[in-house]
Order: sequence, then C-alpha cells, then structure tokens
Amino acid sequence: MKNMNSRNKIAIVGLGYVGLPLALAFAKKFKVLGFDINKKRIDSLKLGIDYNNEFKKNILTKNLNLNFSNTSASLKSHNIFIITAPTPLTKGNRPDLEPLIKATKIVAKHMKKNSIVIFESTVYPGVTEEVCIPLIEKISKFKINKTFFCGYSPERINPGDKKRTLTKIKKIVSASNKKTLKKLILLYKSIISAGVYSVDSIKVAEAAKVIENTQRDLNIAFINELSFIFKKLKINTREVLKAASTKWNFLNFEPGLVGGHCVSVDPYYLTYKSKKIGYNPKIILSGRKVNNKVSRFICEESIKEMKKKSIKLKSAKILIGGLTFKKDCSDFRNTKVLDIYNILKKKVHKVDIYDPLVSSSEVLSKHNIDTIRKPSNNFYDGLILAVDHTRFKKKGIKYFKNFLKKKSFIFDVKGMFKLDESDLSL
Repeated sequence: MKNMNSRNKIAIVGLGYVGLPLALAFAKKFKVLGFDINKKRIDSLKLGIDYNNEFKKNILTKNLNLNFSNTSASLKSHNIFIITAPTPLTKGNRPDLEPLIKATKIVAKHMKKNSIVIFESTVYPGVTEEVCIPLIEKISKFKINKTFFCGYSPERINPGDKKRTLTKIKKIVSASNKKTLKKLILLYKSIISAGVYSVDSIKVAEAAKVIENTQRDLNIAFINELSFIFKKLKINTREVLKAASTKWNFLNFEPGLVGGHCVSVDPYYLTYKSKKIGYNPKIILSGRKVNNKVSRFICEESIKEMKKKSIKLKSAKILIGGLTFKKDCSDFRNTKVLDIYNILKKKVHKVDIYDPLVSSSEVLSKHNIDTIRKPSNNFYDGLILAVDHTRFKKKGIKYFKNFLKKKSFIFDVKGMFKLDESDLSL
C-alpha cells in the first residue's frame, strides 16, 4: 500500500471489546502489539483465553504478527498507536476521562518522532484536540503536525453481534492534517471491507459518534414511555408496534432496559460539553430520565402481580434471567438488570440471577452477587426474563417454567416468548 506499508508497527492500547478485534484484524497485515495495563488480561490472551468470549483460542494464538504485553517499554519500537481506552462516567454522571488520559500519557512517554496517535474512544467533541494532543505535546516534547500526528476514528463495535463485526461496519476517519488523513484512510481500508468515510475535522468525527448512541437512547426512551402509557390502558405495546410498523417510515425500536457503556453513557458526555459552552439541552437527557425508570417500573409491576396472586413478599423468591447489558454478550458493565436486583432485594425474601454468559467470579468480585449456575425446579414465585439471549430463546419458555411454582408470575421484558395473557411484558 502506498504510504502505509507493512513496515509500520502498530500498537493497540487497550484490549477490551474494541481493542482486541482491532489488534487481530491489523495483525493480518502488519506487526501488531496488543498492549493493556491489566496483567491478568494479557496473561489470559497469551494463553489464548478471551474472558469476553468473543474469540476462540486458535484465533488468538495462530497469528505470528500479534504479540501481547503489559510492559509499557514494549511500545517504544512502534510508530502507530491506536488508543481504545474506556470512557465511563463518574458517580455524578460526568465524563470520566481518567482511563483515556492515563493511556495517552503512557503512549506519550514511549512514542518516537513522526509517530501517529489515533484515538477510538467515544468522547464529546473537542477532547482529542483540547485534552489529548496538549498532553502528548507536554510529555513527549513533540509538536502536533510537525513531529507527531494525530487521528480520530470512533469505534463502532457491537459486542455480541456475529454479523456486523468490525470489518463489516463502515469506519469514520479523521486526522490532524490532510496528509495524515490520507494515511489513515489507507490504514483502515486495509482491514475494513465495508469501507471508510473520511471527514475534514476531528470534532466532526467525535460528534458523529456521540450522537449515534444519543439518538438511539432517545428513540428507545420514546417507546419505553409508550409502554408505560399502554400498560395503564391495558394495550399490548408490541401489538401496537407491529401495527404501526406496517407504514414504510415508522422506525422499528422496541421497549427494554437501556444500559451498557455506550448508549447509556454518551448522552451525558454530549450534555456536559453543551453546558460547558453555555447551552442547556432540553431533549437529550429526557431520554435518560425515561430509560432510567424502566427497572423500577418492572419491579413495581412485578410486585403488583405478586400481590394480585397473593404471593407474600417476605417469603417470595424471584429468578432473574440475564444480567448483561444486552443480548448474546458477556459484558455486564452499567447493566440496568442490577437496578432490578437491588430494588427487589429490599422487597422480597430472595433474588437469584441466572446468566450462563457472564463470569460468576467477576460478578462476585465487582458486585458481591453470587449468580447461580442452574436454577432449582419448582422453587421460584416469579421469573423476570431481563435479557433476550439467543440461548434462552432456544431453551424455550417450558424450560423456564420448570423453575416456577404453580402460583407464580412471568415478566418477559423483551417479549421473547408468546405467553399467557396473565403474564407481563413491556
């Protein structure tokens, strides 16, 4: 490839759901170092174990172009750095840029002259040029567009999606100058079969990413609010949506829990920046307010149903099916299922979580919750199917009914199964 040959050595900084697929894809074309400060993560990957369950052992170990390290000195021999650090929220729902800043500092200490640093972390418009680039200049003593160059290409990874994988999703690319932009277009084109879409400004690329998730959050919030209304009107929400979707321009969204590290986070990033520049947005966080109510709504409806069926709350045992923030992935960061668990724990005798996709030890370590490997038969007074994992669908509703007592309730949050009229759904 012109201007982007195989002599380039790429370092992927951060090996989570975004970084690892990137490292594997680029290693088919270039020498790649997968770097992460988490020694446990690196040790596992060296053994061919991906505890996110995205990649199998043979994929992780057969590529001779790919090496893993948690030693920052190993970055010194590389000239292209792609930073995929997480961008979470503080407890006060403000942007937490600390992981991104930490990763940027590590790269700045070890980069050499004429390196290219690319950011993929989701941020509000301005972070790359106002926070990251000045930090690199301060630490490395290099100057932007003179002795180092920068790019921003927002990640669009969809965890658990086996169809729309990294290479099949069009990549937005931006850079600090036109020459670098041309290089990055060639770089990403080498692995992205769906192609790239270049923009003239890093801020445009940052904004495009943050509004993708904000738009989705608002659309789902609208459907969730309709669900609240239709529940009071005793109308089946999904039947309404099916009817409405017969019109060509009706947007297909479904009610449900909205958590995770993107959709439930990015609206706060955008509003933070908006308020900084003197505009207090009226619509963006209204979606968050609605979506944050869904867990409590599910709990309140479940409690109403228990009282209706004369199930005593003090002795009631509830089974929650699914813990992850979305179907078919093992990621439980910012999952709203935890809100359901915590609310019900204060109301009923016992709450168990069953999700074969999550690491029980990680859940115990991070949330002090013992997830169960297999629910007991005829044991539970209620079942809340919170996540629509494909393996849950394959097992069928009869499988789950085995765990319930004769007098019990089912709340199928995502409408996986065709249930009795007496059962609950959003």
